Amino acid sequence: MNFLLVSSRFAFARCFMAAVVSISLWCDVVTAAERTLDTAYGLVRINGVPKRVVTLGETALDASLTLDAHPLGALAARGGSQVPEYLQEKAGHIELVGSVREPNLEAVLALEPDLILATNDLSKQLFDQLSLIAPTVIPKVGSMDDWRASFRLYALALDKQAMAEERLKDFDHQVESLRQSIATGQSATVLRLNPQGPILMSAQVFAGQILASLGFLPNELAVSLKHRPHSDILSLENLTKADADWIFLATLNADGDKALDEVSGQPVFAQLKAVKDGHVVSVDGQVWSSSAGYMAAERILADIAKALAL
Repeated sequence: MNFLLVSSRFAFARCFMAAVVSISLWCDVVTAAERTLDTAYGLVRINGVPKRVVTLGETALDASLTLDAHPLGALAARGGSQVPEYLQEKAGHIELVGSVREPNLEAVLALEPDLILATNDLSKQLFDQLSLIAPTVIPKVGSMDDWRASFRLYALALDKQAMAEERLKDFDHQVESLRQSIATGQSATVLRLNPQGPILMSAQVFAGQILASLGFLPNELAVSLKHRPHSDILSLENLTKADADWIFLATLNADGDKALDEVSGQPVFAQLKAVKDGHVVSVDGQVWSSSAGYMAAERILADIAKALAL
């Protein structure tokens, strides 16, 4: 009798495990189903879960790392020899396949990718060449559109939609929490320092979107730029057009504080309201004026919280 009971339980266990395996395999099939993405250069079909991803652009790398899809290759940051500083710890060792200005097709091919994620500044000619290597995904949206759209498209390509929505939900909670600590009615601008001179970033670009979500108001020039990502170079006489309650001063090098000291020596700069109030903050230009990803957005929130001592 005991033998029959043990045998019966063993048979049930085998059936149960077989059912679990079957369900698991079915779920894999569903998750890995073919999907069609609407991209900058037409429809792109992807089948299965990508395992060998290459990213061509900071925003694509940011999304891939955020969604725990560590890529095999990426591009060096503008003017640098590594990926952007804010992504280096998460990226760890990663093969470089060129620079933002010039991706290396041979280096991409050598990695044998099954998916290439690129940014919308990639030319049609390069897209056609890359598509011969692997499905290549380029967002239709530009720098003036909601940054979440690109993030969601990359997530769909990576088959990470659920994770992406969880990340975005968490980010919205962070925004709401920080917003409640910020006094209403304050204005803010992003002023980027270039070797040729300062430029004001549009209120519509990535950093402007984050500032607006926190309740900051853009100044008149930032609003008037509309579909232009930034102003022309501002002369010293026109520097007052960048003024606001807060100025976030972005540089594309690591010595932002030195750049702030240099521009602070200009008499016109010293007359700005933000300068008089001690509300000029040096920030990383790679994050504030070149990237548009989830990790960059979190970094901007952290910079603002630190600046306002929240």
